[in-house]
Amino acid sequence: MIELLLLILVIVMVGLNSRTGKRVAALESELEAIKAALRQQAITLPSPAEAVSTGTAADALQDRPASPVELAAREAAEAEAPVAAVSEDVGTGHETVVPGPVLKPAAQAKTSENLESYLGARWPVWVGGVALAFGGIFLVRYSIEAGLLGPAARLTLAGIFGLLLLAAGEIVRRRAMPQMSERFSNAMIPGALTAAGAVTLLGAIYAAYGIYEFIGPAPAFVLLALVSFATIALSLLHGQALAGLGLLASLLTPGLVATEEPNANALFIFLGLTWLAVNAASRFRRWTVVPMLANIGVGLWAVAYVAGSDAFDPLPPVLALIVMIAGTGFFWPGSRYEAGASARTGWRALLLRPPLKIMLSIAIMTMLPALVMVLRHAEGAGMVLFGFAAIMATLAALGASRIHAVWPAIIAAAGSILGITITALTWFDYVPQSVLPAPADGQPAQALTFTNEITVYLLLGAIFTLLGFAFLKRFRRQQPEFSIVWAFLMPAVPVALAFISFLNFGNLGRDWTHGLYGLGLGLALLAGAEWLFRQGGDTAEDGTGPSIDWPANLLVAGSFAGFTLCLHALTNGIVTTILVSVLGFAYLLAMRAKPWPALPWMMAAATLIVFGRIAWEPTLIGPNSLGTTPFFNALLPGYGIPTLLAIVSAWLLRDSPDFRVRNLMQALASLAALMTIAVLVRHAMNGGVLDSRVPTLGEQSIYTLVTVGFSGILMTLDLQRPSPVFRFGSMIAGVIATINVLSLHLFALNPYFSGENTGRWPFFNLLLIGYLLPALAYGLVAFYARGRRPMPYVAMLAVAGAVLGFLWATLSVRRFWQGDNIADWKGFLQGETYTYSVVWLLIGVALLALGSKLDAKSLRLASAGLVLIAVVKVFLIDMSNLEGILRALSFIGLGAVLIGIGLFYQRILVNRSANPAPADSPADSQGTTS
Repeated sequence: MIELLLLILVIVMVGLNSRTGKRVAALESELEAIKAALRQQAITLPSPAEAVSTGTAADALQDRPASPVELAAREAAEAEAPVAAVSEDVGTGHETVVPGPVLKPAAQAKTSENLESYLGARWPVWVGGVALAFGGIFLVRYSIEAGLLGPAARLTLAGIFGLLLLAAGEIVRRRAMPQMSERFSNAMIPGALTAAGAVTLLGAIYAAYGIYEFIGPAPAFVLLALVSFATIALSLLHGQALAGLGLLASLLTPGLVATEEPNANALFIFLGLTWLAVNAASRFRRWTVVPMLANIGVGLWAVAYVAGSDAFDPLPPVLALIVMIAGTGFFWPGSRYEAGASARTGWRALLLRPPLKIMLSIAIMTMLPALVMVLRHAEGAGMVLFGFAAIMATLAALGASRIHAVWPAIIAAAGSILGITITALTWFDYVPQSVLPAPADGQPAQALTFTNEITVYLLLGAIFTLLGFAFLKRFRRQQPEFSIVWAFLMPAVPVALAFISFLNFGNLGRDWTHGLYGLGLGLALLAGAEWLFRQGGDTAEDGTGPSIDWPANLLVAGSFAGFTLCLHALTNGIVTTILVSVLGFAYLLAMRAKPWPALPWMMAAATLIVFGRIAWEPTLIGPNSLGTTPFFNALLPGYGIPTLLAIVSAWLLRDSPDFRVRNLMQALASLAALMTIAVLVRHAMNGGVLDSRVPTLGEQSIYTLVTVGFSGILMTLDLQRPSPVFRFGSMIAGVIATINVLSLHLFALNPYFSGENTGRWPFFNLLLIGYLLPALAYGLVAFYARGRRPMPYVAMLAVAGAVLGFLWATLSVRRFWQGDNIADWKGFLQGETYTYSVVWLLIGVALLALGSKLDAKSLRLASAGLVLIAVVKVFLIDMSNLEGILRALSFIGLGAVLIGIGLFYQRILVNRSANPAPADSPADSQGTTS
């Protein structure tokens, strides 16, 4: 056990040292380069003792007369750009500054020096330290196996050996040459001796407790802690690796010393003291690796305690974690990091500010134990929640107190929302077992209340708002990117927490607590936005004017979110839907008094919230409360008022310089209008019921008419005031309507396939609204779109209208012969088959005449296509199905029509040849049809 422990400690120590070797190697290369250059020019550097006694090296050189060789060397050095080589001594924390030119050394000298340095000055020290540690262990083991000494004597000798190693390390450190500590800081002999002594003492103490039971748990714990703290203290002299060894020993001490009655208070007090000692030393020496490891170690101990205890006390780990966060705010980052970070700008610099590893470790390793406590909040739920809130609030305070502590702020916000969501999802699993009060005999059960939970959530959210104000007041100018982060967090976190609390623990009918909280939050954020706008925003990068003041605009959006929370808490149903749109419209009207860029966007946000509420509950008041009166019911104000306000808002923004919000509101208003009409039609066509049943052909036909008409309206609006929303929206509406025609009118809802009854009236029946009226609508929109929309789109509309008209005529013929029901299972009659040919030819002739009158080539082509269909039908169907006089009449009629069409075309061609059109006329540009 001892051998394994020591091996782990030594491996960790060597691993920590290996990383710094590369940095020191770079420094050595520069020093060797300078020495080689100075040797070549016969310049002798003063020793460190001379530099200390007479001043700097440069002063020492200036105090004596310069030789001609030295003068030449100085002139060569001044010709080069001076570079100061600065290195951080990982072992001692001191900085070494070497002024002078950086010259290229001889390749052979560099190789031999580096090889000699590594093989002769570093590896022997590391291996020697490990050998000393194992030597002490093997000495104790040999004495045990040979039976030379008793356990007490062996442990005493091991302790004396460890103390001797510590003393040897100190003696060597004091008598070592100064150049050794500077050049071999990551392979210092004093540090290796001290580490070996510490390992020997730790092993002896643990053997006295765990193997021979000479001492009890309490003395063993105290002795191990003392050695660990002494090791941390000695690391101030011997480097960061020794500090890591002392930290590891301290973190392992509670696990090595077992007791039947563990004391959580003693455990976390010890861990807190260890953390403070390590961070104090790290702050003094400016280390960053050891404090990160300390954060991880304490956090893992908290997770292990909370997850592994049957009934844990949340107070000790909460206090220890708060000490970690507060201590990090005190120790890190120091003024050196703040000065260096404030010069950097941009999001990348914001997210990667030094010391990143410390901030990430403290944020993550405090959030994880807090979330584990929330997952195990069955016992002492109130205390657990208050502890969770305290940890998250302290972490957020760290993010607000440092200009570059962006990760603690973000992780605190995410942890708060995640923890409260976990609480809401898992709370009711514990209610029947531990929280629900048991009623007394004959007494009614007490109502279950959640006062503590609501209080914790709302207060935690308010803390984020206050911290955001504090940060914006202090650092808004210095840190514009981080100010945006806090301007987002200060409204987003409280609103999210309050909504979760309201939905899970609030009174969904009317909750004054959450309602007043949302009202107060909205007013506070609105006042904050006014304060920020009065201060003025920054100047744009190109210097043309002020840039977007994101923090102020985000607070405007946050105030809208707070007021929306208030409306949802104090109202419900259709009233909430209407008031949300009224709230957004009020923000839009506020532009007359305050030219804030975010105000019109709140109307767009309100419209989107209305869409979300409609998607959640399309009836707005519940299906059981919705009346059956067509149009004049709750849907009319519930959908109509938000739609009307959206349309008015789009009209008010018609001249807005912000084209994005203008286009967005035009799109939302158009979509709201179309959705309102569709819902009212759905309600009227289904007897006052809104469900997912498949629409009938009549209902779908109304949707098609509305969509085609909507396309025409948007086209008109685009012609009056050009807008990409109207232009592309009109074409999208036409495409959607055409897709419905091809999929539903032709096949799915066609009475021929569905068997739906067409009605008793001869003309005013289902076929009229299902096919003829949409055909006329398509024709009008196609005629209106000529020259205003792309030709393929116009052709699509014309073809869709022609197909619908053809279907109306064909199905009307079938209804004439078959009656109200025209289902396919009835077959075909001979008179019905003959009538199809007659009607199709008549339609073809009519299209030909209309196309000639309007000079519309598309109509003439449609006529030719329809006549071709009639010819194919006559030869393939009529010849086989008709008999007698009907077959003869079918062919005679077809021949007569074809001759008449040929004669008609001949006259057209003769007239065109007799009166040729000018070369630049429209007719010439369109071409002739033969």
